[in-house]
Amino acid sequence: MKVFITRSLPGNVEKTLRENGHSVVTFKKDRPITKKEFINYARNADAVISLLTDKIDSEIIDNLKKCKIIANYAAGYNNIDINYAKQKNIIVTNTPDILTNATADIALTLALTCSRRVIDGHDFVKKKKFKGWAPKLLLGLDICGKTIGIIGAGRIGQAVAKRFKAFDTKIIYYNRSRKSDFEKKIGAKKVTLKKLMSVSDIITIQIPSTNETYHLLDKEHLSFLKPNAILINIARGEVVDEKYLIQLLKKNKIHSAGFDVYENEPNIDPELLKLPNVVVLPHLGSATIETRTKMALLCAENVLRVLKGKSAKTPV
Repeated sequence: MKVFITRSLPGNVEKTLRENGHSVVTFKKDRPITKKEFINYARNADAVISLLTDKIDSEIIDNLKKCKIIANYAAGYNNIDINYAKQKNIIVTNTPDILTNATADIALTLALTCSRRVIDGHDFVKKKKFKGWAPKLLLGLDICGKTIGIIGAGRIGQAVAKRFKAFDTKIIYYNRSRKSDFEKKIGAKKVTLKKLMSVSDIITIQIPSTNETYHLLDKEHLSFLKPNAILINIARGEVVDEKYLIQLLKKNKIHSAGFDVYENEPNIDPELLKLPNVVVLPHLGSATIETRTKMALLCAENVLRVLKGKSAKTPV
């Protein structure tokens, strides 16, 4: 059967699929595939391995005449019209669990970078301004002993909390449901979103992008942030009113913010890039060799199982 992959992936995915008797076509250009290209390449595919950057809407799905599975190379799947795919009897899978630790590490990386002014220090040395130790040079903020607000206490949110707990912090969280095991293991306390935004020193966001979470952190909630608060977004850009957050940062109403995702990704607001109290990353949450390779192999495993008439390992 024919498998179409929308971008070159790490690992031996193509080899694995071919060894199991399938033909593989990969879009080789180093950019996101266009809708027209997607349709042309995937029209006769029995399976598709897609990326988060591929917007798979009803038009594309209607052109997948033979497709049995769309294996999404991501934990999220808001790029796919899930309901329409289901109507067309196309199985959609994702890659949960595998990227939990790598993504949690990025949250901690951004928090440390923001709190200790790592980028400022790096640039200061590179520009040969460093003349020796000074008592007031690039003072940052402690993490130890602070209150950490976790928005979204799923796998990634809990992994983030576990890392911060090592800094002797107080963990509070906002989630639709109570996480009793999480509370027992970490000593976390469930609070309202308003409370979390009001008392947290560092806030990390780990919620999916849905109609319900769009601008969950709106003007009202962002206005509750403390003057020395640090906001970290490793989830999806759409969950934050980015325009209003930029205004807070420009007026120094909060200490700083760290971004791995953006509201109009990959088009980043130019105002955001001008701000000295912002750290920006190019969506590196899962970007380790080990994690991205395991994600690719899980996609291949899902494809192989479905094409053999078996159930998918990680259906959404």
